[in-house]
Amino acid sequence: MMKTKIFADANLRVGEIDRNLFGSFIEHLGRAVYEGIYEPGHPTADENGFRGDVIELIRELNVPIVRYPGGNFLSGYDWRDGIGPREKRPTRLDLAWFTTETNEFGTDEFMKWCKKTGITPMMAVNMGTGTILDAAHLVEYCNHAGGTAISDQRRANGAEEPYNVKYWCIGNEMDGPWQTGHLSADEYGKKALEAAKVMRWTNGEYEKNAPHDLKLIVSGSSNHEMKTFPEWDRTVLEHTYEAVDYLSMHRYYQYDADRKRPLEDFLGSADDMNEYIGTLKATIEYVRAKVRSKRHLKISFDEWNIWTVDAPRTEPLWKKAPHLLEDVYTFRDALVFAGLMNTLLNNCDVVKIGCLAQLVNVIAPIMTKKGGGTFKQASFYPFRYLAGNASGATVRTFSDSDTFENMYGTARTINEAVTHDAVKREVCVSLCNYSQKTREVELELRSFGELKAKEYVRMVNSDLDATNGFEHPDTVKPEELDLPNVKDGSLVSLSLAPMSWSFLRFKY
Repeated sequence: MMKTKIFADANLRVGEIDRNLFGSFIEHLGRAVYEGIYEPGHPTADENGFRGDVIELIRELNVPIVRYPGGNFLSGYDWRDGIGPREKRPTRLDLAWFTTETNEFGTDEFMKWCKKTGITPMMAVNMGTGTILDAAHLVEYCNHAGGTAISDQRRANGAEEPYNVKYWCIGNEMDGPWQTGHLSADEYGKKALEAAKVMRWTNGEYEKNAPHDLKLIVSGSSNHEMKTFPEWDRTVLEHTYEAVDYLSMHRYYQYDADRKRPLEDFLGSADDMNEYIGTLKATIEYVRAKVRSKRHLKISFDEWNIWTVDAPRTEPLWKKAPHLLEDVYTFRDALVFAGLMNTLLNNCDVVKIGCLAQLVNVIAPIMTKKGGGTFKQASFYPFRYLAGNASGATVRTFSDSDTFENMYGTARTINEAVTHDAVKREVCVSLCNYSQKTREVELELRSFGELKAKEYVRMVNSDLDATNGFEHPDTVKPEELDLPNVKDGSLVSLSLAPMSWSFLRFKY
């Protein structure tokens, strides 16, 4: 039986883990908002219509930040439609998803929901049909104390104190022809720069080279298969490098249900994500050198997930809150999902924000029934364990894992991430076995102190197509295993089941 050795030393760090790496995303799409986080009249809903059962699950996931309101929806959205008395809010056609938007839920509702849920808001401004003044006015509505027409409108709508929103996305996927108001890289770069200027000025940031209070995220490539990648990112950054703080990136992976491609292609997703991040990191560093900047921009990976993009639409056009993109995740998906999370952790030196797209009902870990209950998707569990435990810093690993070939190149059979929190005195290990065979693994965890295992869970299922549902909510879930011995305080021997994900937590 093949044995894999994995070495990690506390002194060899990748970088600090930003809690925002475990963020998520709510868009006005399908049932993410309506019947998702917001359903007046539901048995668990509060006076604002926020579903209490959903809030409990989101808290269990340990989500720190949520991006809103889109997404493709953003590029045709006027934020003013979603404020003020509900009976006066206009009903609009949403051209992104061909649905009807009632605007019952808008900026103020989102801010109230964030406060109740304990989540940091990450707002996005429309760079498609919206103007730079629209963006500045939204910042004023959210962040100015009062005494102006726009800030006093917020106060009249019930929010006496400003929301003080810190994180702002300047548009969404503006490289995509599917975007309402699509722009070229040069056009968008110029517009994003001007938007960043007026947004900062509105927030009282006027001194050149002063520290940024607002954290601005400029729209990068929607995926690395775009013909404009990475030239788009280079061009946009050359316009905006000194004005923004993050470059966004998006990426989705899917399993070929028709079996036209081998399973190995899906299992190689994490290595492809790693390559994608590396290319963007190099692009950022190139532009930094070209513009002679001392600033180090970071990456906001604010859309990532597994998504069957090719699934046909079955709902009629112009319906309110239709059942769209309600993928049901298999155990196979959860296994690849865990590898994607490992990749984000292993790139935490540059990826500081991550937004799982999305949070409820729409390609989401949480599913709801109108007027009824919820269930946790298979993908819920890797996110819960890593978001709830992986903190401090990611530690660089060295592995002699064997490899397999796939459409992206060569990938490792054992995919791992190791994190170390010196304050909590904890070490966490996440391991994916992408082999059809049991693999023996020897972990050597040096310089952490005398380690003792405190938690060991595993996800494994003989049926890769196994899923959870309302009638069978626990088909795919982790199981607790006996704690392994730690030889000499640093050596751990494990037997990884075929096609499995394992999570271990150690204390010292």
